[in-house]
Order: sequence, then C-alpha cells, then structure tokens
Amino acid sequence: MSLRALWIISPEKGEHASIRFSRRFATVELRAKRLAGSSYVAVPEDDCFLQLLLTELGLSGSKKPFVVKRDDCLYRPRSPAVELHVTGAGKGTLWPVLAISQAPLILACLPLVDASPEQRPPLSSLLSVSQGLSFLAGLQTFLLAPGSKQDGEGLVSRLALLPSVLLQVCPLGTPLELPLSGTLATPSAPTSAGIQKQPAWRTGLHRGRAVVNVSVVETVRSMQYGNRSRQDLWDVYGTVACKCEVEGVLPNVTVTLSLPPNGSPLQDVLVHPCVTSLDSSVLTASSVDSCDGSAFSGPYKFPFSPPLEPFILCSYTSQVPVPPILGSYQLKDEESQLHVSVVLKLHESVKNSFEYCEAHLPFYNRDQMGVVDVKVSSGQLDVSKEKNLLVWALGQKFPKTREVTMEGKILFSGPAPGPSEPLCTGLTAYIKLYFKVPDTTLSGCSVDQHSVQVYSSAKPRIVTSRELHSKDYRIWNSTVPLE
Repeated sequence: MSLRALWIISPEKGEHASIRFSRRFATVELRAKRLAGSSYVAVPEDDCFLQLLLTELGLSGSKKPFVVKRDDCLYRPRSPAVELHVTGAGKGTLWPVLAISQAPLILACLPLVDASPEQRPPLSSLLSVSQGLSFLAGLQTFLLAPGSKQDGEGLVSRLALLPSVLLQVCPLGTPLELPLSGTLATPSAPTSAGIQKQPAWRTGLHRGRAVVNVSVVETVRSMQYGNRSRQDLWDVYGTVACKCEVEGVLPNVTVTLSLPPNGSPLQDVLVHPCVTSLDSSVLTASSVDSCDGSAFSGPYKFPFSPPLEPFILCSYTSQVPVPPILGSYQLKDEESQLHVSVVLKLHESVKNSFEYCEAHLPFYNRDQMGVVDVKVSSGQLDVSKEKNLLVWALGQKFPKTREVTMEGKILFSGPAPGPSEPLCTGLTAYIKLYFKVPDTTLSGCSVDQHSVQVYSSAKPRIVTSRELHSKDYRIWNSTVPLE
C-alpha cells in the first residue's frame, strides 16, 4: 500500500480551519497517473482540498447548509472513505479519501488504489483502505499520545518531528510495519515475547490490571410522514467499540456477537484491520441486495489482536420491522392561532426505560410565540428562551399505555420574528426526537461477557454494555399534502 498524499487539519468551522501539515509523494502520484490513464484526477492544492473535505464532512461553516452532491437522497456515504468532487481544469472525483477525526485534529490521506472511481469496488475488498486507516490510527496515536499537551507545545513539537518520522515509517509514501509511538527516537527494549513481531496498529505494551471493555451502540434514524402517499422510513446502524488492556505483544481476543432467534441478520459489516479471520458470508451480506432466508444469522465471531487505544471493532446495519417510537403530528391554522396535536407511542418490543427522552417542536418563518396554551398527558413542556421552540421532556418512562399526547393552541404574537428555514414554510413542520435507551438494541445484538475469550497470561475483567440512541429522528406534520 502506498499513499499519494497526507494531510493533518485543524477543523475549526468556517474560515479558521487550516492545514497544519501536508505531504505529497511524487513517485506514488506518478504510479497513480499511469494506473488511471485518461481518468486520472490530480491531487488538488491544499486550500482547495481543505474546502472540499470540510464541505463533505459538513464542517465548512457555509451559509448554504444543503449541498446537492453530499445531501441528495441518492448519495450513499461510506465513511470514513469519502469522495471529493474536484472542479476546474483537473475536474473529476477523488476517491477514496480516508479521514478520521479526534479533537483537535482531522487526519486524512489518499491511498493508491488500482481501481477507477467509476468502478467502486466494495471497501472491504480494498487492502489499501484497511492499511490506510491503520496508518492514520498509528499517526493519530503518535500526535495525540495520552498525557501530551494536545492544544499546546506538545502537539506543536510532535508536528515538527513529523517530517523525520515519515522518513522512518513511510519512506517514499509506502508505510512500513513500524509502531508510531511517542518515543520513536529511542529503540524499545527487548521483551520476553522474543521474536514476536509487533503489528503497526499496536503502539506499545500494556502494564497493569487486565480489563476488556466491549460496548454495542446502535443508532436509529427515522422519517415519519403519517401519509399513505409516502412511505415512512427508518434504518438502524451499529458499532462495536472495544478497549482492551491486556498484556503481551500479540494477545488474542475473540468477541462473539449474538442475535435473538427471530433477529434479522447483520448487514454491511466492516471490521477493523486487527481482525485476523472472519467468515466470508459475514462481509457479503448487504442491505442493497434482497435478503433471503439463507443469510448468515450468527453467531458472529471476531478474533483479533487489539491495539492499546479504544477502537471500533466493527460496524453494521440491521433491518428492523418497525421504528421504536411511532408518532403522529398535526398542525392546523385556526383564527390566527396554530392548533397542535401530537401522539407518540412506544413500540411494545422496546424497553420502557430511557436515560432521556425529549421531543423538540421548532417553528420557523413566524413571529415569536406569545400565548402557549398546550397540555401534555405526561412529562413536562417548556418554551425556549428564543420563543420559537417547544421542548417536551418525557422523562425516563412512558406511562403503562406506552402512549403520550400533546394538544393545544399557540398564538405567534411575539415582538420579533423567529428564525427562518426555507424548507419549513406554511404548515410544513416536524418534531425531532432525542432519546437514549440503555441496555438494549433494536436488532437484539448483544455481547455476553462469558463469550469473550482472552488468550493472555493474566485473566482479565470483562465488561460489556449496549445502548440505543436516536439521530435525525423526525415526525412530519401530516396535514400538509405531499407532492
């Protein structure tokens, strides 16, 4: 695997973002030009690349929040591999640009791939993508080492060392299997492991009590319209995060994910480069293809040799039959007032125990709220200081009926106009739900602590957890006719 270019960015929003370090590898770029032929797209200048990447990541601070090539419904992002659309004389698509972020930096690189952007083979089949992410993870550990001053002299000094570091670990753009630790200038002392070779993603040795922490986090998104002419949408994606504090140069750990008997198979599975082996049927299950009864349904075993820092062992998607909270939202104009009617129902399959649950009702393109005569059957209702948002705190449990309601009228007679939003004109409005449910997942995916196997000299303490939270969970007003 070789790199065409490498960037380290301070991602402050707007005009304050800057490239702290960049390096281009001319010999690799020459190979890329020969491989691509007529479809070759040159690496743009740093200023151009910075704006393209920040726009793709939604960090540009632009006054135009909607970008067609990024936000169109037909576009399927495959983070952390993004595509950048270069304009001008050398226009074309730059792909795959790998980017990982951890405050206060974004690390990005462009690996050399033997495929055109039009072909787009699966990311899991591109070794350069996995190795590129591994290289960025090692570089991230070097720059943001535990205990260093990330915002001051520590980070500045490590950035100053980076040119000489790259000469050692990435000569001519080709990374070597060398650890990117914070003490590169000093060779490490021999260990009792003898001739065992330390992989690039393992940047040191752990000393102390052995602990393995595995967390399954699922995120659910939903768009509910309450209209027969448009189908409601929802999807679920999950990540399995690990933190393995285990002694040894190459400790072996196996994590097993289990599903309930009636659970839907996991799809679109991507794994960390440290995973040593995996059933091929796990990687071939895709949400794009039609699902049949022969799909692999677990258990999913992931053997790996872990890095020291926390990492994402794998990510996946899951097709669930219903969203966790079904809602109905109706707005009607009545004599210069707005009549509001909301019904939220928690599905019976979802655990009725929230860490938090709130419904936000924003109102755009109107004056500030004057008189608010709205009642809720459960929870507490507040008006924001800006007088343009209702915040409905539902607490930690739905009532026994698993259903809550809101009913009332709002008079917009405030002294100043509220915020504007070009999409939400007239009666076009939505409710946005924010919730987190501990100790549950919609897919039923879980990790039993007894199924975690660790092959190490010391018996570790195993800690497992799982949780579900919402993102972009919206319920639209159903009284507006859909085009």
